[in-house]
This record gives sequence, structure tokens and C-alpha cells, in this order.
Amino acid sequence: MPDRAWEQVFRAEHGRVVATLARRFGDLDLAEDATSEALVVALEKWSEEGLPPNPGAWLTTVGARKALDRLRREAKRDGKQQEAVTMVDDSPPDDLGVVEDDRLRLVFTCCHPALAPENRVALTLRMLGGLTVAEIARAFLVPETTMAQRITRSKAKIKQAKIPYRVPREADLPARVGGVLAVLYLVFNEGYLATSEETDPIRGELCDEAVRLTRLVVQLMPDEPEALGLLALMLLIDARRAARERDGMLVTLDQQDRRLWDAERIDEGHALVRRCLQVGRPGPYQLQAAIQAVHDDALEFPDTQWDQVVALYDQLLAVAPSPIVVMNRAVAVAELDGPEVGLALVEELDLDGYHAWHATRADLLRRLGRSDEARDAYLRAAELTQNAAERAWLQARSTG
Repeated sequence: MPDRAWEQVFRAEHGRVVATLARRFGDLDLAEDATSEALVVALEKWSEEGLPPNPGAWLTTVGARKALDRLRREAKRDGKQQEAVTMVDDSPPDDLGVVEDDRLRLVFTCCHPALAPENRVALTLRMLGGLTVAEIARAFLVPETTMAQRITRSKAKIKQAKIPYRVPREADLPARVGGVLAVLYLVFNEGYLATSEETDPIRGELCDEAVRLTRLVVQLMPDEPEALGLLALMLLIDARRAARERDGMLVTLDQQDRRLWDAERIDEGHALVRRCLQVGRPGPYQLQAAIQAVHDDALEFPDTQWDQVVALYDQLLAVAPSPIVVMNRAVAVAELDGPEVGLALVEELDLDGYHAWHATRADLLRRLGRSDEARDAYLRAAELTQNAAERAWLQARSTG
């Protein structure tokens, strides 16, 4: 099995290699299969010879050979094979379009408007290689089989409709940026609180990559307020990273040592929120960023301006209603009007399969002195989460 360094290389390069091979051969399935075969070869070779100077180029070359082998085995020797042979070239394509970064170009390429929005996001998350099908399914709160079917259908539609797998031009960006931001948001969330017990509870490399790519989107589209809002949201949340885990256990916002927060990221996030306000076209990411700005403004948890938080959640519900937003708003309402009012709002939601709903309910029950019910809710939340640090915290809370 690869060590952690190899695993990070595999995750980092997977999406870029798939994108390169898909562009050369025009077939997403072939590109993924060839990349997977290249990774198997890498596991054998690198264990003997060590990491090559340029792992990405090495994997791309081997993957291209594997793709050609597959085409030959399938006896597709005519036009497609000849075209593939001419395209197997270690040099980059002449025209990379307006999006220069390999991974961001992959995201824009996959977010084709001909695909349903949720399918664009699911396909791109899978192609990036940072998230498994199971992790993507948990992000969408759907069964893993459902998510696998969505990804398969997306690939089939690309093939059947002959949707060109081409580098997006500047004119393509506005139609695709919504899907791109959704992908980056979910990648960041997986880093912020991992949904797999096989990874670190907080995957800093995913947070960093999501922030990096979102910065590039802002550079490409500096007048797109939702891009500004998403970057602000990420920075304001990620500023707390150093305070979010202690001794293998999650540390909730009310218990965090705020002296550990990254003041530079908070300042940058606040500046971006102010830029959004000047544009005057509020959207979901901008409003979520404004909520986090209020939290980061407070020197201590009791100093939080909960009336502002509730007002911002009201605006968020108006533009992007969802049960998760209702639940988060209920937490803020509980700080203003008491846990009984907040619990009544939470109990109305149909989120039994969502661990955070049980954790929220447990906290409100605990504050109301309903200890037995709170314990059961904490334990149910612990059963549902795959995050080891979060599970440790929930189990500790269940014991009082």
C-alpha cells in the first residue's frame, strides 16, 4: 500500500491526468480506466525506484500508453486509433483557453450546461479524484448507489449526445461558474470536516486546494459576487482550523480558543464581504460569508451578535431555502429566544439520516435538562458520522 506521501500525490494528480487523457482521447471512461491502471503501475515502480521528479507527467505518459493498449485490444484500429496516436504527445496542447490552471480547467470543462446541475457537480467531484463516490454521496445526503448512478448517467449523456470535451472559452465561463463554485464549496466542506473515517478528520490539503482554485476563479471573474462570497466564506471558516481539533476530538465554536484563529485570513474575508456589499447582488455564498463574518467578529462566543445572524439566515432562506439552513437558523434563534424555541423549529425537519440534525437536537435537549433524550440523540449522531474527531466529541457529550 502507498504511504501517505504517495497517497497525496495520487490524489493531487488524478484529476489532472484524467482531464489530459479525456481531452486527448475524447472518452471519460477510457481516461479514468487508463489513469487507474497508471496508478497501479506507479505503485509497483515507485516502491522500487522512488517518486519520479515529475509524477504527473509520468502518470500521464503511462496512462496514455494504457489507453492506446485498451484501444488496440478492442480492435478500434481505424480512425479513432490513428487520431489517438497523433494526440499522444508529452507536450501540452497549444491552446489551453482562458483557464490556465490544469485542475480548474478540468472543473470548468466538466460543468457543461447540458448536464443537470447536480450531475455536473457529482461528475466533477469524482473526476477531481479528491473525493470518493461515498464521500460525494454523503455531501448530497443521498445513498451511494444513487450517486454512482448519477455519475454513470452523466458520462453516458456526454458520450451519447457527443458533448465536446473541450477547453472552455471565456464566453463559456458565466454559464458554468455556478457549477464550478458548487464543486469547490463541496471540496472545501470535505476538507473542513471529512466524511470518511479512513482519512484525517480535518483534511487541510483539500481546504487549501479549494481556496487556491477559488482565488483563481476570482482572478478570472473579478466582478462575480458569488465567487467573492465563496472565497470569503472559505477564508473565514478556515481561519479557525488550528482551534478546531484537540487531542483527537472536535472542538466546537463555543469552546474554541479564539487566540488560535488566523487574523490575516479573517481580515481578508471581511474585506471580501465588504466588496460583495458594494456589488449589491446578494447570493447564498455571500450571505453565508456574512454570517461567518459575524461569528469571527466576536471576541468570545457570548459576544456574538445573534440578531444579525438570524437576520442573515432569513435572507439566506429567501434566496436558497433548504432544511439545513432552517436547522442552522434554529441554532441562532435558540441563542436569542431560548433552546425550547430552537428545538421546536428543529423537530419539524425531516433530517433523521443527517448526523448534524441529531447533534443539534441533542444540544438543545441537553440545555433543556432532558438528559436521557439528549444522550440518545448524541449517540445516534455518533453512529451516523464517519468523522473520528466528531464521533469522539459526540460520545463524550453523551456521557455528560
